[in-house]
Amino acid sequence: MATTVAGALAGTALVVAPAPAVAAPAVDVLLAEVYGGGGNSGATLTNDFVELANKGSAAVAVDGWSVQYLPAAPKPTSAWQVTALTGSVAPGGRYLIGEAKGAGGTVALPAPDAAGAINMSGTTGTVALVRGTAALTCLTAADCLADGRVVDVVGYGDAVVREGTPAAATTNSTSVARTSALADTDDNGADFAAGAPTPLNARGQGPTDPGGGEPEPTSARIHDIQGTTRVSPKKGARVTSVPGVVTGIRGFGTARGFWFQDTLADDDPRTSEGLFVFTGSVTPKVAVGDAVKVTGRVDEFYPGGADIGGQSLTQLADATWVIDASGQALPAPVLLDAATVPDAYVPVGAPSIEALPLEPTKYALDLYESLEGQLTRVADSRVVGPSNSHGELWVTVEPTQNPTAQGGTLYAGYDAQNSGRIKVSSLIPFAQEPFPQANVGDTLTGETTGPFTYDQFGGYTLAATTLGKVTKGALTPETTRDQKNSELAVATYNVENLSPKDPQAKFDRLAKGIVTNLSTPDVVALEEIQDNSGPTNDGVVAANQTLDQLVAAISAAGGPAYSWRSIEPVDGKDGGQPGGNIRTAFLFDATRVEFVDRPGGGSTSAVGVRKDWLGRTQLTQSPGRVAPTDAAWDNSRKPLAGEFRFRGKTVFVIANHFASKGGDQALDSRFQPPTRGSEVQRVAQAKVLRAFVDELLRSDPRANLVLLGDLNDFAFSPTLKTLTDGGALRTMVDTLPANERWGYVFNGNSQMLDHILTSPRLTRFEYDIVHVNAAFADQASDHDPQVLRVHPSTGNDFLDRLERLWEELFERS
Repeated sequence: MATTVAGALAGTALVVAPAPAVAAPAVDVLLAEVYGGGGNSGATLTNDFVELANKGSAAVAVDGWSVQYLPAAPKPTSAWQVTALTGSVAPGGRYLIGEAKGAGGTVALPAPDAAGAINMSGTTGTVALVRGTAALTCLTAADCLADGRVVDVVGYGDAVVREGTPAAATTNSTSVARTSALADTDDNGADFAAGAPTPLNARGQGPTDPGGGEPEPTSARIHDIQGTTRVSPKKGARVTSVPGVVTGIRGFGTARGFWFQDTLADDDPRTSEGLFVFTGSVTPKVAVGDAVKVTGRVDEFYPGGADIGGQSLTQLADATWVIDASGQALPAPVLLDAATVPDAYVPVGAPSIEALPLEPTKYALDLYESLEGQLTRVADSRVVGPSNSHGELWVTVEPTQNPTAQGGTLYAGYDAQNSGRIKVSSLIPFAQEPFPQANVGDTLTGETTGPFTYDQFGGYTLAATTLGKVTKGALTPETTRDQKNSELAVATYNVENLSPKDPQAKFDRLAKGIVTNLSTPDVVALEEIQDNSGPTNDGVVAANQTLDQLVAAISAAGGPAYSWRSIEPVDGKDGGQPGGNIRTAFLFDATRVEFVDRPGGGSTSAVGVRKDWLGRTQLTQSPGRVAPTDAAWDNSRKPLAGEFRFRGKTVFVIANHFASKGGDQALDSRFQPPTRGSEVQRVAQAKVLRAFVDELLRSDPRANLVLLGDLNDFAFSPTLKTLTDGGALRTMVDTLPANERWGYVFNGNSQMLDHILTSPRLTRFEYDIVHVNAAFADQASDHDPQVLRVHPSTGNDFLDRLERLWEELFERS
């Protein structure tokens, strides 16, 4: 029996862990950026570097100070390496320390303000800013941060010495830099993010171009900064007195700033006339309509980090500005519609599309990049992704692209990205104007206008300063029909991290969906059932309270008193939300179907196939897990197999929840085609599952088998192909009209992640995806459930025909 937290603490003295070690927050000079990949394989820069910044209002002398480096996992013999500093750091200025030079790289640092020879790790380590040049002797975070000489510390990767949690690990092409306006919260993980290295010296100079000289600060216009590719030709340079009119302000979060736009456009459609000015956690003191001249460093910011493969956002950082006038007219926004947005999504075949000249009349992603920072608008656009709690929704400006029967946009293949999808967010405070609640198939009417930007969660986005109104469509939650007495109804439902920590209202809504919308299936395969303590990571793995609470809610909603079966996972081994121990489970109506209990199933016990004394195929365990120790299921849910009896016939059901798509590159990745790294594990899982299916069907080619669940992949994916090759299994979604093949909505694409597959013997069936969640702003889960109503086979063709005739006669009477 699992021990609860309360039980573990009863009669035991409470021991409080010490708080993470921190240094006093910096008031002026602090560490701003650390890069250790210089000259390594794949690096652009030739040298490692450390950059300081002064967020104070007065110059700070650093004569006699030093920066020091320690490996991430120091040994008792490890020693700090030291680079001495001289001079001072100007208020609002930077100070660059060049370190070891490698054999690779093509771009030199700008002239450093101090030079050393420390060869830092390209992935993980600790850097300290120290008053004094004597090497530190501490080897733990607590000891180092208690040393009065230490001004600031950043530990990255899995560094032992750090403030709070460590900053992200780096690569040969990424550094860690402060993510906001030089905030110091005493937590490296919160204060720093990985991204492209952007060294800047005290003169405001960026990296030296190969074969060229060090760029001096220069005046520029926005289109000069944006350039004709995705990366600014002035990246890293300091530009002065860039003119424009403020068009939008982001005054919330840690990525605050404003957009401004040049009113004197050039004649090149590839160059955007708009630009974002990043001010971190400080709300900029400007107003829409202000004519400004901005001075700052040109930066390419990768939302979420460069390693995830997304596009960069060209912006000005470390900026100052002057306001020349207020109340100026704004430039006319660019209309995005079917006439202006190309059908083709993106060029393919290049390792990276960053350096390719933009072709905005040919590719949608090139058009969107050419408008980065500019005012844009959409008008009377169909909603294809429902609004969410973050104040976002998706529309399409290409209404004829793969429309679904319910008003969405179907993701029909890896080459059918649907170029007209655009995310709409809001720059209007919710207190001033609540974000509209919209379902798929509604229309965002009137004009929605704002700067066009790019973010990690959805890519190219219209950040609205003016929001249209929502006109409701015809979409309502669906209800499937009741099964007939002769039909076995089997459903799958991902209930999205369900646990007793959820409000009762969620249980009630899921129960109503099962009773009313799904018409009380005989068997329900559930995915994402969490343990009794939910996301609390306390060693609890039992989920009896979760399942009992759902069963009680179903009964209260007028449904049957379902029974359930499941197998507890090993703590922390099945992935999902940390501490949640999600697993699959069966609900079944014992008045309609019998569950064949056969002992032996466990967390690590593998179910097999055998014959009984009459030669009938059966599972060795029921319920049982399919190959639970196979590496394919590492950090992922294991399939749950169960043996059922319906009207005297055996039916095998296997509930699944394959590995998630987390870590895959997005459709709008700068790498095209994007890498689907998570697919490797799902294909491996499909191979293991297919081997079990083949074993069962070799034992009984006429077996009634239903394989279902959240396979986390598309009907056209290699994962599904692995399961269906050779006709061993048939996927039910292919039996629907093409425009109805969806049950999940992501970034405006209606798509398939959940599936029901059957063995060839099951020929009399009806399949339904019941749309109650995915297309709606108000959801009980982010997945739609599915149900299969099937007449199981007797295993004898003559008896099957006779039974069918009898059922038809009985139903007519």
